[in-house]
Amino acid sequence: MLTSLGKFLRKLRIDRGEILRDMADKLGVTVSFLSAVENGKKRMPSLWNNRICELYSLDIHQQESFTKAIAETEDTIEMNLTSASANRRELAIAFARSFHNIDTEQITAIHKILQKRKQSNDQH
Repeated sequence: MLTSLGKFLRKLRIDRGEILRDMADKLGVTVSFLSAVENGKKRMPSLWNNRICELYSLDIHQQESFTKAIAETEDTIEMNLTSASANRRELAIAFARSFHNIDTEQITAIHKILQKRKQSNDQH
């Protein structure tokens, strides 16, 4: 079954005139693995989030669509906290514990904070 993420990836490569092999080569994976990701049979590696944005120079709207497609497809998220400071680790854990209790207003506020941060990073 083609997922939202699969649709996004397929459209992205078709719009760029690429075949499955082209995108797979850029991502350093086999054609069969990329196909399985597009078809929802395999999870997209989290490293692809930034990699695809960079490889395909996605604009802010494309990045938002990509993030939305990932969110619609994923059931779980893994975070590597190996090099994170103690404060960042505490924040990640506190967020995970509170995740289901965050109301709509708080979600909107968090989105705004993250969007401002992303725009600030994109300008530098």
